[in-house]
Amino acid sequence: MRWTPHVTVATIIEQDDKFLCVEEQSVSLGQLVINQPAGHVEADETFIEAAIRETLEETGWSVTPTGLVGIYVYKAPANGVTYHRYCFAAQAESHDPDLPLDTGIERAVWLSRAELEKQKEKLRSPMVTRCIDDYLSGIRFPLSVIVEPNSQ
Repeated sequence: MRWTPHVTVATIIEQDDKFLCVEEQSVSLGQLVINQPAGHVEADETFIEAAIRETLEETGWSVTPTGLVGIYVYKAPANGVTYHRYCFAAQAESHDPDLPLDTGIERAVWLSRAELEKQKEKLRSPMVTRCIDDYLSGIRFPLSVIVEPNSQ
């Protein structure tokens, strides 16, 4: 059997010392969890396009990615799946509160790092705070570090 990781993106958007998060139903965990706007990269989609699309679909916010925070590998104990997460920093541009959110997303919410720590047991994975901590420490790589067909 061939091993195939799941390729995902996540986006960190900060405003007024709070981070844009989603509360979503996790099928594998069977509970409501907190995550960054995140999701799978679709066929023929760049990582940056996926980050923009997932953020809009899950929160109603249009964003402009400004840098790559990191690439993270996580094996979920709940389902044994390995995820490769490309985490982006992004600037919020506009919000459409009437846009329907993706299936399973209960709501978008702005939370501080301290508020996330208080709800640690509700995080989808430890990657939520790890990515934010890396972002807060100033880690940013230029988007040009990702070479994709559309960027050549």
